[in-house]
Amino acid sequence: MDSGVCLLSLLVALSTLSHVLSEPILRLPSEKAISSDYCDSWRLAVETNNAGPWERVPANCVDFVAEYISGERYRRDCEVVGNLSLAFARSVRLVGDGRDAWVFDIDETLLSNVPYYEDIGFGFEIFNETSFDAWVNSAAAPALVPNLILYNELKELGFRIFLLTGRSEYQRNATEANLMLSGYRNWERLILRESYDKGKPAISYKSEKREELENEGYRIHGSSGDQWSDLWGYAVAARSFKLPNPMYYIP
Repeated sequence: MDSGVCLLSLLVALSTLSHVLSEPILRLPSEKAISSDYCDSWRLAVETNNAGPWERVPANCVDFVAEYISGERYRRDCEVVGNLSLAFARSVRLVGDGRDAWVFDIDETLLSNVPYYEDIGFGFEIFNETSFDAWVNSAAAPALVPNLILYNELKELGFRIFLLTGRSEYQRNATEANLMLSGYRNWERLILRESYDKGKPAISYKSEKREELENEGYRIHGSSGDQWSDLWGYAVAARSFKLPNPMYYIP
């Protein structure tokens, strides 16, 4: 191959490389470039855990998240998860010895904190424990209706219901009051963080508590939560059901 052909080949290769490196598909969008389509894709990445750990909703997606979480689509998504959960529950052959269990998270699973998050940008502001604790103490969170329906159906089927939450033991009275005001009754046990659980990642804390239930002889057929850390780890349920939540992430 003569030198002219070699030079031409090199120029073509460099031109191609320059074009590839300049393609916008290789660049993440700037804040100004973020559209509602991007925000919908971001929500999908969050729900599937492809986004990994994240701290808050992107500024340009706040309106999108507000519209989603306050609207018909969120309700419909929760209904679909509830219906699939119930279909699975009806397929389970219960032993009938009082050891067939279902585990529920509380926040954004049985109770909705949307009224609280409306005031803090639907997840744009960094979590403030003091203000959230004041909200918990108000016992004003409404029921997440599809899961209230699921909860009652599971009771009718004969499941023992365990509530496993990241809330702390000192919030027991407010939490129980809120649950009862929202229509929940006759759970088997409400499990909250003790002082020795403080600082544990949710995935570790909840795995430990599920293992304790299994060591007591309970069979955890189903588990419902809005965070993957509610569902993953060890001593997991036979089937786990993830509720949507694009407002915050808990490891």
